[in-house]
Amino acid sequence: MRKVILISGASSGLGAGMARRFAALGRDLALCARRVDRLEALRAELTAAHPGIRVSVRALDVTDHDAVFAVFGAFAEEFGGLDRVVVNAGVGKGRPIGTGGFAANRRAVETNFVGALAQAEAAMEVFYRQGHGHLVLISSVSAVRGMPGSVAAYAAAKAAVSALAEGLRADTLRTPIAVSAILPGYIHSEMNPEERAPLLASTERGVRSMVRAIEREVASACVPGWPWRLLVPVIRHVPLGVLKKAF
Repeated sequence: MRKVILISGASSGLGAGMARRFAALGRDLALCARRVDRLEALRAELTAAHPGIRVSVRALDVTDHDAVFAVFGAFAEEFGGLDRVVVNAGVGKGRPIGTGGFAANRRAVETNFVGALAQAEAAMEVFYRQGHGHLVLISSVSAVRGMPGSVAAYAAAKAAVSALAEGLRADTLRTPIAVSAILPGYIHSEMNPEERAPLLASTERGVRSMVRAIEREVASACVPGWPWRLLVPVIRHVPLGVLKKAF
């Protein structure tokens, strides 16, 4: 059992939802995000509901790379190690390329990929030092294909996250270190509060599927399984004209 779990981007949305489910399983939690007030409120909620667990919170902006290493190291020292790190912090879609939205697109790439890379580096240092661990990189179903419009930079960053996970899996084959890529489909969260997509899953259903896949320590999983296990192969091979209309 992975007892001590670090989750980044845990102050709201899918990160907070995963924290609640892991707390219900009796896990100790190291939670980090930019909004410390929300983390402290979440800690109070979780420790009141589950008095037997430990919950520690720290402020972290994952684009501050030195802070990533400092915070992960401090959590590892506080808990005597980390069993699982969930690289979840991220931002949503940017702007269509070439329409003056470079700042938004750069932010999407820097947060979703470079920030994830920093977290993976920091986590793997801890895992190599202690000799075990489980790294979970939260990617996206948009990572399976180059996406048009405002999703282009976001999808490219998430594709890089998936590729990073696969490379790390190759590095850690036949070792006590596991690496998983979790690819959520449309799940309601703070990043898309107004969306009403036909395939949009509730936060509760989405988080339940994510935690189930993480607990199984799968190499890669699209969540929720229905309908994304069927749709992802279609997305990979559908003509670009159809893809453009869909997105």
